[in-house]
Amino acid sequence: MPFLMQLAREQGVSAYLGEGTNRWSAVHVSDAGRLYRLALEHGVGERVYHAIAEQGVALRDIARVIGRRLGVPVEPRGREHFGWLADFALADMPGSSERTRAVLGWNPTGPALLADLEHPDY
Repeated sequence: MPFLMQLAREQGVSAYLGEGTNRWSAVHVSDAGRLYRLALEHGVGERVYHAIAEQGVALRDIARVIGRRLGVPVEPRGREHFGWLADFALADMPGSSERTRAVLGWNPTGPALLADLEHPDY
């Protein structure tokens, strides 16, 4: 998110690719940290743990919040706008932490991504 905010500041536009309906999974940093702690305390028994609080937040919605926060327009842009992040910006990456929650008893409590982006300290 900091990269997208910095890019919007530099380019004067908060952008998304295509329709912007592709989704990114999200988790607050405090929830991810608690998950790592739980995994270490319980002994790492799974091959993979998924630190996912929100299964999918649309990139267009992320761009809208960033645009509103920075006072810049929100527009679709091409891959070149995103540079090294283009493949990620275009990917639809919803996910689930159902197994992680069941195994570790983990329950995210941090703010949702869009609410967190709205916070003045972000």
